[in-house]
Amino acid sequence: MSRKPEKVHVQIKYGDVTQDFSANPQESWLLLSQFFKQLIPSFEVANMLLLKVDIQQLAKDIQGVVAFSSDGPVLLSPKGKLTDNETLSIWLTAQYLGNELGLVKGDDLSKEGLQMRLGKSGKIVSTRLGELVKSGFVTKTGNDKFRITSHGIAQTQKEVLRKVREKTKLQ
Repeated sequence: MSRKPEKVHVQIKYGDVTQDFSANPQESWLLLSQFFKQLIPSFEVANMLLLKVDIQQLAKDIQGVVAFSSDGPVLLSPKGKLTDNETLSIWLTAQYLGNELGLVKGDDLSKEGLQMRLGKSGKIVSTRLGELVKSGFVTKTGNDKFRITSHGIAQTQKEVLRKVREKTKLQ
């Protein structure tokens, strides 16, 4: 009398993806092999292309431009040497970093808070924030606040902080 092979139940978790299947042993082996051949290389390639924020590197990059006190982030560079967009990018990056490090609550700031930090009229701040949103550097949150995007952080690290260091002779 031939016995029907029992099914194998498999659950694979790789990163955020979970795959479950139930099949006979031979088919299970083929499905498992297919998962490793197709899915994992795709994740590795996608992972190489992901824009990730390295908090430790960001802290090093922003050191000397921003400091944190008990009152929150403090811009150390003279405002007069920076453009409005540079200043807004730095403030929002500092807020993000402070939140990640547990030094401030939330990674977003209100238009009024940014206006106060920038020392400009509401109209100018709105215009500059609109430019940053349009460029993908900043996003408006559901509670009418603004936060820097991963793209914005990358650009701030790559371009803005370099320019600020050149303008203010910070090394």
